[in-house]
Amino acid sequence: MLSITSWKELSLSLLFCTFCHSFAYTFTITNNCPYTIWPGTLSGSSSPRLSTTGFQLNAGQSTSIPSAPGWSGRIWARTGCTFDASGAGSCQTGDCGGRLECNGAGATPPASLFEITLGTGDTKDFYDVSIVDGYNLPMVATPQGVNGGCNATGCVSNLNMGCPKELQVVGGEGQGNVVACKSACEAFGLDQYCCAGEFANPTTCRPSFYSSIFKRACPRAYSYAYDDGTSTFTCKASDYAIIFCPMNGVQRPKDGETTSPIDESKMEKFPGMASSSNILLPFPMLIGVLFQFISL
Repeated sequence: MLSITSWKELSLSLLFCTFCHSFAYTFTITNNCPYTIWPGTLSGSSSPRLSTTGFQLNAGQSTSIPSAPGWSGRIWARTGCTFDASGAGSCQTGDCGGRLECNGAGATPPASLFEITLGTGDTKDFYDVSIVDGYNLPMVATPQGVNGGCNATGCVSNLNMGCPKELQVVGGEGQGNVVACKSACEAFGLDQYCCAGEFANPTTCRPSFYSSIFKRACPRAYSYAYDDGTSTFTCKASDYAIIFCPMNGVQRPKDGETTSPIDESKMEKFPGMASSSNILLPFPMLIGVLFQFISL
């Protein structure tokens, strides 16, 4: 017969397990690009690492990564990577210390970022797609298993095709393709573009000529450090679908070719889209198990 102490321990264990299984989160990452990408994940300083911090994802593939209430971090995709059997190598964009598994290293700019802090209890999730640190791929983040109305968010335009020459990162198979678009902060290192020094507040740090180009192409994405008003979103969801190249794939431009960014009206397939911050937001939240991927 179980003692009172044993019953208490058993009850607490069952309660803990019930809580764990009732409040689970999943990130479902899909590669809709016509080439291989290598997603990376970075946890905030107070959050544990996810089950994977970097992996290969071939064209057309999806994978799901479990998470937990209170987790805060970033997810992005690397391109043009080569790794040896030990996982050492490099990527043309979004590299994280030259390893397949990022293991606590963040994305080397420029890289398009999905940022999120999952809530705990009744607190909502806070999430965004940021191109504050530059851009390498179009992406969309869509809450699934939603409790109430929530917005999708992202940047579906191919900014590489209309990137100003002074911001271009050139590479690719022929070494003549634009593979990423830098932020003005990275390109020029000036306080006015980096929202640093006397510009380190929302009054003095205003949208620049370059951040405005990003904002016009992707009006719901975070384009500079104080772009919170149009780019921060909240939700209570059990799963976040993160899709790279959501508009049926992105073809690499030919050497020397440039075109205007995709018209944002192309986002009609993603009603109510939105986006958010380049800073990991210090908020939390939670939701129950209900993994249901909605095909776009």
